[in-house]
Amino acid sequence: MKKYFILTSCLLSIIFASAQTPKETTKWDVEKYKGPTKTFNITTDEGTWMNLDVSPNGQEIVFDLLGDIYKMPISGGPATLLSGGIAYDVQPRFSPNGKYISYTSDKNGGDNIWIMDTQGGNKKQITKESFRLLNNATWMPNSDYLIARKHYTGSRSLGAGEMWMYSIYGGDGIQLTKRKNDQQDAGEPNVSLDGKYLYYSEDVSPGPNFEYSKDPNGLIYAIKQLDLNTGKITNLIAEQGGAARPQISPDGKFMAYVKRVRLKSVLYIQNLATGEQWPLTEDLTHDQQETWAIFGVYPNFAWTPDSKKIIFYAKGKIKQIDLNNLFDQLYFEMFQ
Repeated sequence: MKKYFILTSCLLSIIFASAQTPKETTKWDVEKYKGPTKTFNITTDEGTWMNLDVSPNGQEIVFDLLGDIYKMPISGGPATLLSGGIAYDVQPRFSPNGKYISYTSDKNGGDNIWIMDTQGGNKKQITKESFRLLNNATWMPNSDYLIARKHYTGSRSLGAGEMWMYSIYGGDGIQLTKRKNDQQDAGEPNVSLDGKYLYYSEDVSPGPNFEYSKDPNGLIYAIKQLDLNTGKITNLIAEQGGAARPQISPDGKFMAYVKRVRLKSVLYIQNLATGEQWPLTEDLTHDQQETWAIFGVYPNFAWTPDSKKIIFYAKGKIKQIDLNNLFDQLYFEMFQ
């Protein structure tokens, strides 16, 4: 009798449970406030770790500040908010045709690549990863495709990156590079204006295990060049002090990048035809070569369309270097 009662009770419990309506899981809304809020205004003329880009017509700068994206005249002045709110929106870049701005956002729950028009409207999610998250998008010359860094995690690391290409019209993307392991990172992609080459930085220090005491004056990051037609990968700059955040000039002649010189991070340029290199300024914020630089070793910077100036972030400010003046001082006429 006792056994029969237990069995009957179990059966009733199973039947009762199966008749219940399953609870619906409410999706977390990143942009919805979860508690009391307060609005206040801040006026500032400086920021921290700001990624930026210059418009194709050379008239405007787009930049991120504390997870929001702004635009302002290249000559200076008040900034206009393009994308703000609770979501973390960073790394804006103008499309070559001047119609869109790409950026990284977690507004749908994880870091993915989005685009919007240059006035901040028509926001559209391009990648839809829920685990292999993305950042550092760069445009192909036709403005129809983006190349971004996809993040892969390991069992005991913050992970490593691969370069993937995505159409702004949809699709799952195409893999361009393969990570060598889960502990040595790669990222910061940039495409030449002719669309022939992809440049990116990669941790080439002895592996496969991540080390917390790397020597930044040795070789940690190198800049690699991927031929998008043949798939051949070349070590473009692999030297003492490392090399990161490659940015190709619009005329295709030069590459700007960041390297370590003793205790300072220095902005360099290299003549891609001859290999000659020149330091531009050592007045940079400290780079992140020793760390897991998932969002990049240094904030993104940009050339002006005429390839004569570089606009960059350093120590709270947006600054520029006029290369004509620099080379005049050094008695070079490389831009003529």
